[in-house]
Amino acid sequence: FFLLFLQGAAGNSVLCRIRGGRCHVGSCHFPERHIGRCSGFQACCIRTWG
Repeated sequence: FFLLFLQGAAGNSVLCRIRGGRCHVGSCHFPERHIGRCSGFQACCIRTWG
């Protein structure tokens, strides 16, 4: 089970990077916005400008 959890988390972080985002623990900070989840406790964030 733990190995499957790690594989799922890694896949989501790769998808986040493909979409141009970065994984953050907790929530996104200004000027970033939430575009998905990297894992249960990490948000996928992308810069809104700049």
